[in-house]
Amino acid sequence: MNSFLWFFRYKFIDLWGDFSSLFFPALCYACGESLFKNENSICTHCHYHLPKTNFHLTNDNPVAKIFWGRINFTAAASYFFFHKGGNVQQLIHQLKYKGAKHIALDIGKLYGCELKEAEDFRSVDLIIPVPLHKKRQVKRGYNQSSYFAEGLAATMLIAMETNILFRSSASETQTKKSRFTRWKNVENIFYTKNEQFICNKHILLVDDVVTTGATLEACAQALLKVEGVKISVATIAFASN
Repeated sequence: MNSFLWFFRYKFIDLWGDFSSLFFPALCYACGESLFKNENSICTHCHYHLPKTNFHLTNDNPVAKIFWGRINFTAAASYFFFHKGGNVQQLIHQLKYKGAKHIALDIGKLYGCELKEAEDFRSVDLIIPVPLHKKRQVKRGYNQSSYFAEGLAATMLIAMETNILFRSSASETQTKKSRFTRWKNVENIFYTKNEQFICNKHILLVDDVVTTGATLEACAQALLKVEGVKISVATIAFASN
């Protein structure tokens, strides 16, 4: 009897989901088209047509070149190209300003499947997201980079940690700032705790979008003060200047 009731319950939930989707269809956050039952956040068409960079396959890609001569790092990559007015910009907008945090989780899972096969990322021990200041996180309700990190961790089978790297102040938005101004905006605002957990570890530092790399550089410099730490970088998108 109990088995029958459980079966009936889940069958009802499944049917209710199908019925409600007729009136409130789930939409692709990139193109706005309806999602099929087995699709999450991004439709199959967009999954295959969004502008992937494949930067993780080479160590002299444009994201890596951002950090040449600025920090000691092992590898750097981004999943998508960010073009103004494009579908990736739409994804990031929904993620950061419309509460669609699960986009980052789903993208992280997809990118993690690719990164774990890339030679330069195979030795990663720990994933750390770029932190938001407490006030900004309370206002937004979540840290989008943490959800991206969680998705990466799930498919790379690597732990993520949010109690190592912290932001001491809420910097101004980096949008429309020059490279130098972006750097001054985040200079010395990151610090670490619980350093014993990252000694001699290869850390994958992750964020949503990289443009000039100022924020990621500031984070990396804080982490690299800890003995034996190696840094790699991964972001959802790369926006060229």
